[in-house]
Amino acid sequence: MKIIPFIKNKITLCVFVLMSLLNISCEKVVSIDLNSSSPHIVIEATISDQAGPYIVQLSQTVNFGQTNTFPPVSGAKIILSDNAGNLDSLIETLPGNYKTSTIQGVPGRTYTLTVNTGGNKYVAVSTMPPPVNIDSLSVQVETFGRNQTKYINVNFRDSANVKNYYRFVEVRNGIVQKFTFLYDDRLQDGGSITSSLFADEDTLNTGDNVLVLLQCIDKNVYNYFRTIRQASGNGGPQAASPANPISNFSNDALGYFNACAVRSKLIVIP
Repeated sequence: MKIIPFIKNKITLCVFVLMSLLNISCEKVVSIDLNSSSPHIVIEATISDQAGPYIVQLSQTVNFGQTNTFPPVSGAKIILSDNAGNLDSLIETLPGNYKTSTIQGVPGRTYTLTVNTGGNKYVAVSTMPPPVNIDSLSVQVETFGRNQTKYINVNFRDSANVKNYYRFVEVRNGIVQKFTFLYDDRLQDGGSITSSLFADEDTLNTGDNVLVLLQCIDKNVYNYFRTIRQASGNGGPQAASPANPISNFSNDALGYFNACAVRSKLIVIP
């Protein structure tokens, strides 16, 4: 399965840098007119098996021709719960940013995120897959004429007899990169896999410190990130396009809820 890179306009992966990084019960593609749409809520939320707190971000879409400013949504009531009886009421710490207090991500548990705002209710459900370790990172060098391009290969072993979906995040010198890569094990179930984190417009430099995060995600989250590039090009979900990415939230909300197990490894580029 070929790795799919994409660019997301609004980088919200700072949560992943802190390792605070949900399978949804319904899938739909939300279609919005380019220049005459009413604002739609965008919910971006992740919980991982790493230590919290976890952040939920709420904002609103803008029309395609408007400035790239995404108004935060304040005053919402947000509940995050799991199937083990744990429940957490999130606290708004910055406009549109809501933080957990007590809940902890555990592989195998199912999480429900409920957002109440503006008289509307939005719900998403996700089950966190078990983690998969990174065995090693290596640097690949390709020569194109007089230019050399360096990128990272991620080596890991897929869990056998389980349908796995992976997302890789690259953090270079402390900065989350705009490219994210996806992989599924459809053709290599249970095998040793090498995934190349290669983007056409980018290259690594000698001395770069690169942290690679391997997220085990569910199918619905995989489909969200797979379709975000097809639906929005370079714009991300905030700049509304005729067919927005598959969302795992109810009630026509945009965005995603990602429950993922995360493993990481660091490399210095030679």
